[in-house]
Amino acid sequence: MELIWQGILQACKLLLARDPEMMRITILTLKVSGTATLISLCLGIPSGVVLALTRFPGRKFIISLVNTGMGLPPVVVGLWVSILLWRYGPLGFFHLMYTPTAMIIAQSVIAAPIITGISIAAFQQVDGKLRLQIMALGASKWQTVMLLMKEIRLPLLAAVMAGFGGVISEVGASMMVGGNVLGRTRVLTTATVLEVSKGNFDVAIALSIILMVLAYGVTLGLTILQQRGKRI
Repeated sequence: MELIWQGILQACKLLLARDPEMMRITILTLKVSGTATLISLCLGIPSGVVLALTRFPGRKFIISLVNTGMGLPPVVVGLWVSILLWRYGPLGFFHLMYTPTAMIIAQSVIAAPIITGISIAAFQQVDGKLRLQIMALGASKWQTVMLLMKEIRLPLLAAVMAGFGGVISEVGASMMVGGNVLGRTRVLTTATVLEVSKGNFDVAIALSIILMVLAYGVTLGLTILQQRGKRI
């Protein structure tokens, strides 16, 4: 119990003192996970629209792959992204290994299936008659999609929260492709693992508290946006 209190006090001390290294790690965490979520959103929702609203050969097989990807282990993603970005890998000439960009790529691969899968389910839950009614009123395909997105905005925002939660909390892929380099690729999750390995449990608890506060703050903002104007 004393160790926990020490961690809480350490977290308060780091936050109040605005420790430069802690601020750098926190900002990088938000930057990497936020960018990865945004990229996944740009990829996931259009993919969800296509897979949910169109019919073509192999569609069910692709959806099954997306659903499998929703539970894709981060270490597997880290392994394959590392192979691609390694010095002698297919994309090694970009020299992205052990950079924040490599972490963003890995986290995007993790979050994209989550957002895509939830988007597919959300679009498929819309009454087919509503879509036909919108089209009967003369709406274009683009207008139809936008109106349907407005109709399912609550589950779509839930998809964003799930995607962000999946990447800000992962450590395996970030450690493998980022290398946990001080001042360059160290984020809150990898820093926590490092402090635990060194036996600095009070600092690790402090980092975990800061991570939870950061995750809660972002999720709270998205929840307020999601529930705005919603009456139960």
